Amino acid sequence: MTQLFAFLAKVFFGLAFAAVLGMAPSSAAPLMLANSYHRNVDLSTYWVSEKYDGIRAYWDGEQFLTRGGKRIFAPAWFTAGWPQVALDGELWAGRGRFSEAVSTARRHRPDDKAWRSMRFMVFDLPLHGGVFDERLPALQTLIAKLDVPWVRAVPQIRVHDEQALQALLQKTVKAGGEGLMLHRGASLYRAVRNDDLMKLKLHEDAEARVIAHVPGKGKHQGRLGALLVEMPNGQRFRLGTGFSDVQRASPPAIGSWVTYRYRDKNHSGIPRFASFMRVREDIILPSR
Repeated sequence: MTQLFAFLAKVFFGLAFAAVLGMAPSSAAPLMLANSYHRNVDLSTYWVSEKYDGIRAYWDGEQFLTRGGKRIFAPAWFTAGWPQVALDGELWAGRGRFSEAVSTARRHRPDDKAWRSMRFMVFDLPLHGGVFDERLPALQTLIAKLDVPWVRAVPQIRVHDEQALQALLQKTVKAGGEGLMLHRGASLYRAVRNDDLMKLKLHEDAEARVIAHVPGKGKHQGRLGALLVEMPNGQRFRLGTGFSDVQRASPPAIGSWVTYRYRDKNHSGIPRFASFMRVREDIILPSR
């Protein structure tokens, strides 16, 4: 009876958590999302860590889910003995190895050799209930007790002024990192996008959905000239730079999501100097 009660309680609280977030259990993982960094914040109230260029992964206590709610099939040995608590982190293959991380995580039949290079970089405990200043030591204790080399608590430090933050950004990028994350110490874990969590990179980037392939002209005759893409807010623009010859010959599929880099936005909200970076196969964003 005790085991049955525990099982029913687990199901009840799982459904209740989903209901609080206004989502069905089968929908996107309930993740806290980041805004882009801006300077009018008190840096002394934030923890700072490296932004890992991998696959955002939510461990629900039994399985991995992507940001879009798809299951990630990890080998049994990778998650053996893990706690039945929610963990938020990044499946990471190392600096500059994003494509390898995606290729490894998307397979329904996990490749043991490829998974040996993966690390789960854990940065939060979504269901802990406390503020981040309280969740962080609890997370560090939990990962230390788990004591497996492929699961690590993301190192967090304090940076007290803008000059120190920018110096850390330059050092991180020079070493091959993607950028930095800032997490407000007094914040609760909420599955929304706000300034409690912010990302800082040398260039802005965002995702858009491919609507059409625009034929090329001149040297690109007979292959892709540009992608017509749609932002989550419904605005459309052409993305015409950043593609390799291989990508122009075999462009991202219509309906897929791509990441692009840009400098800033014009008065109507369209990105300026946008350049293609990669296809995002690890997320599913809602269409308009």
